Amino acid sequence: MSFRFMLICILTLIATTLIGDQVAAQTPTKPNVVVVFIDDMGWSDLSCFGGTGPKTQHIDRLAAEGVRFTNFYVNSPICSPSRVALTTGQYPQRWRITSFLNNRQSNEQREMAQWLDPQAPVLARQLQAAGYATGHFGKWHMGGQRNVDDAPFISSYGFDQSLTNFEGMGPKLLPLAMTPEWEKPRKIWGDAIRLGGPPVWKLRSHVTEGFVQTAISFIDEAQRRQEPFYVNVWPDDVHTPLYPPLDRWADDKRGLYEGVLDSMDEQLGPLFKRIRGDKALRDSTLIVFCSDNGPEDGAGTSQPLRGSKGWLYEGGVRSPLIVWGPGLLADGSAGTTNGEAVLSSIDINRSLYEICGVALPEGAELDGEDVSETLLANSTEGRQAPIVWRRPPDRPGFDQAGKQDNPDLAVRDGKWKYYVNCDGSDRQLYDLKVDASETTNIVSGYPDVAGRLHELAMEWNSNMPADAGVPEPQAAANQD
Repeated sequence: MSFRFMLICILTLIATTLIGDQVAAQTPTKPNVVVVFIDDMGWSDLSCFGGTGPKTQHIDRLAAEGVRFTNFYVNSPICSPSRVALTTGQYPQRWRITSFLNNRQSNEQREMAQWLDPQAPVLARQLQAAGYATGHFGKWHMGGQRNVDDAPFISSYGFDQSLTNFEGMGPKLLPLAMTPEWEKPRKIWGDAIRLGGPPVWKLRSHVTEGFVQTAISFIDEAQRRQEPFYVNVWPDDVHTPLYPPLDRWADDKRGLYEGVLDSMDEQLGPLFKRIRGDKALRDSTLIVFCSDNGPEDGAGTSQPLRGSKGWLYEGGVRSPLIVWGPGLLADGSAGTTNGEAVLSSIDINRSLYEICGVALPEGAELDGEDVSETLLANSTEGRQAPIVWRRPPDRPGFDQAGKQDNPDLAVRDGKWKYYVNCDGSDRQLYDLKVDASETTNIVSGYPDVAGRLHELAMEWNSNMPADAGVPEPQAAANQD
């Protein structure tokens, strides 16, 4: 072997080692995660999910560069329990949070906890212990609201930094409402400052922007410290009361909603741009985007799905899901749609443990299943076990016109969706493959399927702590 050849080999080895070390230094050993959880947005409000309202261009681009999931479910049709499920990976009934957390008397009347037990398994806490920088920016609503002022602070659940609204303990970003008729803005929920501070006041039409700016600053600092990060960005939008920017004002509820939706999309844009525009972040960050439950009647839409917020029908619990991560998703998956996998919030929670490479909470049994390969577009398989729901105890068992029942229990298993009341009445079965709108009850034609799902729903319900909706619902003092 010639000296010249040996020299080339040695120089090549040195160069390869140095380049490899440089790449390793620039690439985090653990991926970053950003969870964007919208409030009260319908399954078909986004233009990338067929919405006919404003073009949600920034969210649409996220979908065009990521993967859409059209059979994704949250684990409750209302906010607090839906957030508990995503946070813990367990059915919220286990923690006695089965509807929105309200004042003390209302929570007691509905036989609910006053806040999420800090002993619950929390993804953020496990990530924090594994070296992640953890931040929560936006609505919390898992304790600390109205007159419940002794709830644990958000930091008790494993977050290094937080900024929340009037429904959480800790530093606050509070809204100022403004309409074309008013001369100056007015404070909303001013008494919330006793639930933690310091408070910052911002126009309601730009509150999402405030949460986004704080999240970006947190990401900047985590990157400077070379720490992987886990960030919740949970806007108040598009929940009522609806105060869009004045240049998007409307005279009807749907028009106001569309103005808020359009503005929210615009305000989320800088967050997506910050991550997309930085190669190191683009290659190592996963963004999970979804809504906490169906839309409020008259505001958003879940067409062609039946039902809305508070209902166990598809429109109340099916949510748009987008997963974005150019450096983490399977090659060629950008812009694709997974319409087969049935999965839910508890599965996202469980899967993020796997994706981030952190241990599960010791002694906790999660209800979610590991569908990480599906979220990363390496598989199209969904969860194997059925998903089960219980109606919030303060939501009526029938609509205001008394024309249709809102059953107590529901089960999704493959293509089947089954409903039944706790007393066994009003059994309904739908084949969602051919009847996503749930128009034709075929329970009498499939007694074996209905019988199996009936037993499953009843057994699940009997194993969960009861609330005031079991067996008879009671009305809450206030509505969310």
